[in-house]
Amino acid sequence: MARTHSYAVRCTWSGSTGSGYEAYGRAHEAAMPPTRTRLTLSADAAFRGDAALVNPEQLLVLAAASCQLLSFLAVAARARLDVIAYEDDARGEMPEADPPVRLARIVLRPRITMGAPVAEDRVRHLVEVAHRECYIANSLRTEVVVEPTIVVPG
Repeated sequence: MARTHSYAVRCTWSGSTGSGYEAYGRAHEAAMPPTRTRLTLSADAAFRGDAALVNPEQLLVLAAASCQLLSFLAVAARARLDVIAYEDDARGEMPEADPPVRLARIVLRPRITMGAPVAEDRVRHLVEVAHRECYIANSLRTEVVVEPTIVVPG
């Protein structure tokens, strides 16, 4: 019997929008029960938010990068490959000139370091398998591109 997974979050804000768009604070809190983790977020600075705080667009890019990382580690472990490091400098692109404004593209650039010699093509294949299995990428209409760098000991 197939299960349905459910993910609850709670966002809270207080203040006043009575003085108009320019005046209200964008800072708000997010909680993710049952964890005790709480985040303070804001809008992107381009939309009058606080640049020192995380914004929802960053969280979406982070979710895609984290899911690809976890999916890749799972397929590599099932293939008995020794991955010893994985770093991703991911980027989301949101062009305002192409309405509706949205994250139109997420580019993941993982640097994957292997602990033992392995054919680079095999690792790239597993990156593609992980991408196909990534729950977040499968949930988005946004294009998610993976451009890996593979480091194999010589």
